[in-house]
Amino acid sequence: MAANPSPLRRFPAVFMRGGTSNALVFQPRDLPTDAAERDAVFLAALGSPDPGKRQLDGMGGGMSSLSKACIVSVSDRPDADVDYTFAQIPVNGLRVDYSANCGNMSSAIGPFAVEQGLVAVSGNEAVVRIFNTNTNKIIVSRFTVADGLPVIDGEFVNPGVAGSGAPIRLDFVQPGGAATERLLPTGATRDVLEHPNLPGPITVSVVDATNAAVFVDAESLGVSASITPDSMEADTALMERLDLIRRLAAVKAGMAPDITAAARIPGNPKVALVGPPSAYCLTSGEAVDADGVNILVRMLSMGQAHRAIPLTGALCTATAAAIEGTVVHARARPVDAKKNGGAFAIGHASGILPAVADVERTAEGTWTANSAGVFRTARRLMEGNVTVSAARVADLLGRSRAEAAE
Repeated sequence: MAANPSPLRRFPAVFMRGGTSNALVFQPRDLPTDAAERDAVFLAALGSPDPGKRQLDGMGGGMSSLSKACIVSVSDRPDADVDYTFAQIPVNGLRVDYSANCGNMSSAIGPFAVEQGLVAVSGNEAVVRIFNTNTNKIIVSRFTVADGLPVIDGEFVNPGVAGSGAPIRLDFVQPGGAATERLLPTGATRDVLEHPNLPGPITVSVVDATNAAVFVDAESLGVSASITPDSMEADTALMERLDLIRRLAAVKAGMAPDITAAARIPGNPKVALVGPPSAYCLTSGEAVDADGVNILVRMLSMGQAHRAIPLTGALCTATAAAIEGTVVHARARPVDAKKNGGAFAIGHASGILPAVADVERTAEGTWTANSAGVFRTARRLMEGNVTVSAARVADLLGRSRAEAAE
């Protein structure tokens, strides 16, 4: 009688926090070479799909910011040290999304590369050049090291993360056109979207810097940009309208041929409600003064309201604010060089995120984003093997292939 195969499959991985996200981080040598099988492993490892949206049978946390995977390897490119691929794992779905990068998890890639020995460092600062394969963009990560390893403890507060840590600076080089190859995908700073299921014509700005995002004035949808994530998700009519706006914007930007196809890329573009600076309360209950922010933003991804703004969303917001004519520029308070180190302060549900963007307009009137930067913290949480059910992987693989064939 043949021996029964092991009911579990084991994959070396590191569980890391990057900014306000968590992800399993792998090296490609430890994953299946077949892309569909690899995605089935990711789904099983995170505990997806889960109709209850808790992912209790995996490492996911029941929301898009906590349901992610990264693949990191030494790069063959002369301008990069490592290659990094980001995978957004649906909480309740089968389609793994590779259409965009995760800026928060980008902050974990440099420390991971150093800790794994993929990049050699000397002195007290590491500079890791990261090539993101999702967007074909270079990210430069800078952080302090001691005895050849990343320093973890520090005084920098990453809004949305309890406590403090050592800062990691991320500079996204030439971030424009990460998803669409154009900083302004529609060719305009503003567009008007119309559909019978919208309350009327809605003016938006679609900007693609580190990730594509569609920005809409919150007041045009009858809400405040200080709305809480829980209140957003409880308002089903608002959530449906925002997803419709996302799909219409995807078509307008050339990311999908129609709104039905746009539904198949739920992670791109992001959707952002924006509003002028005003006093509001964080999810922690702490009060924020209007003078401390340049704009208010509430962002959605994968059909969920973010508790803290995604890093790429923050960089895209700062870039959009520097482009005259956008919805963001119209609602933002200009940057004061004496406040926040001259950074653009974004008020989100969990805190204030300062971001910088170097944007210029050519004599011909074309807008160019030279760079965008921000600070985050990151930490290795667990290391070893992630285990998945062999039968579960086989089932997910079969279901995913059946869905793709439909």
